[in-house]
Amino acid sequence: MSLKHRISEEMKQAMRDKAAARLSTIRMLMAAIKQREIDERIELDDAQILAVVEKLVKQRRESIVQFEKGNRPDLVATEQAELELLLTYLPAQMGDDEIAACVAAALAQTGAKSPADMGKVMAVLKPQLAGRADMGKVSAAIKAKLAG
Repeated sequence: MSLKHRISEEMKQAMRDKAAARLSTIRMLMAAIKQREIDERIELDDAQILAVVEKLVKQRRESIVQFEKGNRPDLVATEQAELELLLTYLPAQMGDDEIAACVAAALAQTGAKSPADMGKVMAVLKPQLAGRADMGKVSAAIKAKLAG
């Protein structure tokens, strides 16, 4: 089953269950997917849908930080619930050790020696780790290896 079909089925189930918050979040996700399909005039595949989900996850994490700074626990709770639901559509996240191993392999593969080579390493890792790792952590791991 494609990811888009799974999301659609879960939206229908949320309607049947009358789960308003869950339904709202899934509708927001479907709207983001549709918007990208319309903008690019294509049918998104699972990898592209994962990119949309990752973008929404990143937005939720940023919103949570801002709402915590603004002392708005009600909005933090809403964003946290949306974040948890969105995370169910991403594959299992990699641990720090797995990320370090992938970074080491990519460094060996590309022959990167200095921070100027970071783009080459990211180009190799991004398709491999899309949806499975926080690319901010990956970037930090690459910088640490190249600087050290």
